[in-house]
Amino acid sequence: MKCLLFALFISIGSFAQTSIKFDQNKHNFGKIKKGVHKSVIFSYTNLGKKPAVIEFANAECGCTQPEFNQNPVLKGAKGSIKVTYTAPNEGLFKKRVTVKYAGEKDVTELIIEGEVIK
Repeated sequence: MKCLLFALFISIGSFAQTSIKFDQNKHNFGKIKKGVHKSVIFSYTNLGKKPAVIEFANAECGCTQPEFNQNPVLKGAKGSIKVTYTAPNEGLFKKRVTVKYAGEKDVTELIIEGEVIK
Protein backbone atom coordinates (compact mmCIF):
# COMPACT_ATOMS: atom_id res chain seq x y z
CA MET A 1 0.00 0.00 0.00
CA LYS A 2 2.84 2.41 0.84
CA CYS A 3 4.41 1.81 -2.59
CA LEU A 4 1.09 2.56 -4.29
CA LEU A 5 0.69 5.82 -2.36
CA PHE A 6 4.28 6.81 -3.15
CA ALA A 7 3.76 6.11 -6.87
CA LEU A 8 0.55 8.15 -6.83
CA PHE A 9 2.33 11.05 -5.09
CA ILE A 10 5.16 10.99 -7.64
CA SER A 11 2.77 10.95 -10.61
CA ILE A 12 0.68 13.83 -9.21
CA GLY A 13 3.86 15.84 -8.63
CA SER A 14 4.96 15.35 -12.21
CA PHE A 15 1.70 16.84 -13.50
CA ALA A 16 2.21 19.96 -11.37
CA GLN A 17 5.57 20.75 -12.94
CA THR A 18 5.72 23.30 -15.72
CA SER A 19 6.50 22.07 -19.23
CA ILE A 20 8.42 25.23 -20.12
CA LYS A 21 12.19 25.22 -19.62
CA PHE A 22 14.08 28.53 -19.78
CA ASP A 23 17.75 28.52 -20.83
CA GLN A 24 18.28 31.02 -18.00
CA ASN A 25 15.86 32.84 -15.74
CA LYS A 26 18.22 35.49 -14.39
CA HIS A 27 20.33 38.15 -16.14
CA ASN A 28 22.80 40.64 -14.68
CA PHE A 29 23.29 43.75 -16.83
CA GLY A 30 26.27 44.86 -14.73
CA LYS A 31 26.71 48.64 -14.70
CA ILE A 32 24.48 50.69 -16.99
CA LYS A 33 24.07 54.43 -17.35
CA LYS A 34 21.01 56.19 -15.98
CA GLY A 35 18.28 56.61 -18.60
CA VAL A 36 19.73 54.00 -20.95
CA HIS A 37 17.40 51.24 -22.11
CA LYS A 38 18.88 47.73 -21.85
CA SER A 39 17.24 44.53 -23.06
CA VAL A 40 17.77 40.82 -22.66
CA ILE A 41 16.06 37.94 -24.41
CA PHE A 42 15.06 34.96 -22.26
CA SER A 43 14.71 31.86 -24.46
CA TYR A 44 12.67 28.82 -23.51
CA THR A 45 11.80 25.39 -24.88
CA ASN A 46 8.35 23.82 -24.77
CA LEU A 47 8.89 20.37 -23.26
CA GLY A 48 5.16 19.67 -23.01
CA LYS A 49 2.92 17.63 -25.25
CA LYS A 50 0.71 20.59 -26.19
CA PRO A 51 1.57 23.96 -27.78
CA ALA A 52 2.55 26.59 -25.20
CA VAL A 53 0.89 30.00 -25.23
CA ILE A 54 1.93 32.83 -22.93
CA GLU A 55 -1.14 33.94 -20.99
CA PHE A 56 0.64 36.93 -19.41
CA ALA A 57 4.05 38.35 -18.53
CA ASN A 58 3.83 41.01 -15.81
CA ALA A 59 6.68 43.21 -14.60
CA GLU A 60 6.72 44.43 -11.03
CA CYS A 61 7.23 48.07 -12.09
CA GLY A 62 6.78 50.39 -15.06
CA CYS A 63 10.55 50.64 -15.65
CA THR A 64 10.60 47.01 -16.82
CA GLN A 65 8.77 45.98 -19.99
CA PRO A 66 8.30 42.37 -21.13
CA GLU A 67 7.54 41.76 -24.82
CA PHE A 68 6.32 38.41 -26.11
CA ASN A 69 4.47 36.77 -28.94
CA GLN A 70 1.18 35.05 -28.14
CA ASN A 71 1.49 32.57 -31.00
CA PRO A 72 1.63 28.94 -29.83
CA VAL A 73 5.08 27.39 -29.43
CA LEU A 74 4.89 23.78 -30.55
CA LYS A 75 6.23 20.79 -28.61
CA GLY A 76 10.05 20.86 -28.70
CA ALA A 77 10.18 24.33 -30.25
CA LYS A 78 11.75 27.46 -28.80
CA GLY A 79 10.15 30.76 -27.87
CA SER A 80 11.39 33.92 -26.18
CA ILE A 81 10.48 36.86 -24.02
CA LYS A 82 12.33 40.17 -24.37
CA VAL A 83 12.67 42.20 -21.17
CA THR A 84 13.73 45.87 -21.36
CA TYR A 85 14.81 47.98 -18.39
CA THR A 86 14.81 51.80 -18.63
CA ALA A 87 17.31 52.54 -15.79
CA PRO A 88 15.40 55.46 -14.24
CA ASN A 89 17.28 55.73 -10.93
CA GLU A 90 20.87 55.35 -9.79
CA GLY A 91 21.76 52.40 -7.60
CA LEU A 92 21.40 48.64 -7.49
CA PHE A 93 18.25 47.12 -8.94
CA LYS A 94 16.58 43.73 -9.07
CA LYS A 95 13.34 43.43 -11.03
CA ARG A 96 11.04 40.47 -11.59
CA VAL A 97 8.79 39.47 -14.47
CA THR A 98 6.15 36.82 -13.75
CA VAL A 99 5.27 34.62 -16.73
CA LYS A 100 2.21 32.37 -16.92
CA TYR A 101 1.40 29.95 -19.72
CA ALA A 102 -2.16 28.95 -20.61
CA GLY A 103 -3.04 25.60 -19.05
CA GLU A 104 -0.09 25.64 -16.64
CA LYS A 105 -0.57 25.87 -12.89
CA ASP A 106 2.90 27.21 -12.14
CA VAL A 107 4.34 30.60 -13.06
CA THR A 108 7.94 31.33 -13.98
CA GLU A 109 9.85 34.24 -12.51
CA LEU A 110 12.46 35.98 -14.66
CA ILE A 111 14.91 38.29 -12.90
CA ILE A 112 17.01 41.17 -14.20
CA GLU A 113 19.51 42.97 -12.03
CA GLY A 114 22.45 45.33 -12.14
CA GLU A 115 23.59 48.77 -11.08
CA VAL A 116 22.56 52.10 -12.59
CA ILE A 117 25.35 54.72 -12.61
CA LYS A 118 25.53 58.41 -13.66
